[in-house]
Amino acid sequence: MADVTLAVGNEAIAEAAIRAGCRYFFGYPITPQNELPEYMSKRLPEVGGVFVQAESEVAAINMVFGASAAGGRVMTSSSSPGVSLKQEGISYMVGAELPCVIVNMMRAGPGLGGIQPAQSDYYQATRGGGHGDYRCLVYAPASVQEMVDLTGLSFQKADEYRNPVIILGDGMLGQMMEPVQFPEMVQGPFPEKPWATTGRKGGPQRVVTSINLQPDELYQHNLKLQAKYDDMKNRETRSEVWGPRDAEIYVVAYGTMARICQAAVGRAREEGIPCGLVRPITLWPFPDKILEGLPCARAFLAVEMSMGQMVDDVRLAVCGKAPVHFFGRAGGVVPKPGEILEEIRKVARSLEGGGLDG
Repeated sequence: MADVTLAVGNEAIAEAAIRAGCRYFFGYPITPQNELPEYMSKRLPEVGGVFVQAESEVAAINMVFGASAAGGRVMTSSSSPGVSLKQEGISYMVGAELPCVIVNMMRAGPGLGGIQPAQSDYYQATRGGGHGDYRCLVYAPASVQEMVDLTGLSFQKADEYRNPVIILGDGMLGQMMEPVQFPEMVQGPFPEKPWATTGRKGGPQRVVTSINLQPDELYQHNLKLQAKYDDMKNRETRSEVWGPRDAEIYVVAYGTMARICQAAVGRAREEGIPCGLVRPITLWPFPDKILEGLPCARAFLAVEMSMGQMVDDVRLAVCGKAPVHFFGRAGGVVPKPGEILEEIRKVARSLEGGGLDG
């Protein structure tokens, strides 16, 4: 068994990426994820890798494009406003079918906002974010160990689907220190990349681009991408259900919020409220079939550090079969377990015919 060590979330992702074979990192500083590029700047040269602090987020994501086109395992990280600046490049990479891993440690917004944790980039991550009708796999870890595990998986899936993969955390997770076990260093072999621009070497010409001016060809390309997204929906959905399967009220939360909600759900059950927790691990694809399949569910409560974004996916999954309530805080304000418990009590009273007070 691997040794257990204490690690900060941001640094744990960086070490996990190196052990997964990442040898190229391009980024630009922004709080609360600066420990990640700082760690990369020290470790990558030790393993023969390349670290570049770009002049901007726009430059960084285009460096990621170049390294990925050349066949490298590459990552970038940022926080909310920085990821907004990368959106054009991410759309280009999806169009060119280039794999990479993108870490977003969300901070409060909109605009430059503040550096406190938030979950208000859900739409940006799960709806494509940039232009062009595209999707990325989005993982939402809830612990430092899960950050490590999902980072390795992200590189694997990025290569498998030739598509960017997003790890969506927040400032609290990034700064959190917990015991972790790192995997052994992966030395390869990695998947063959016959499309990479590694030099013609007498073979056929290789072109990596996201532009196609022929409508019929671009249409066929979009159909191919859509088939890839459908495959992701069928194969990559992940979630965790905490509590008995015969619960009548389910709290739905991800990342940091799921950890806080777990405490509230536990206290609700001690009071005799039949309550459980659904934690989406993939935000896209969203685990809608899990929510559909809860046999006794009579009500859902989506809890987020935003004004309400994931709650839309909960409503789509439930499709009117049960009421979906929402509780959220924004601007970097983190809900407390006692506040969530009170919301659960309100939902429980509404099921008894008392209506949703408060």
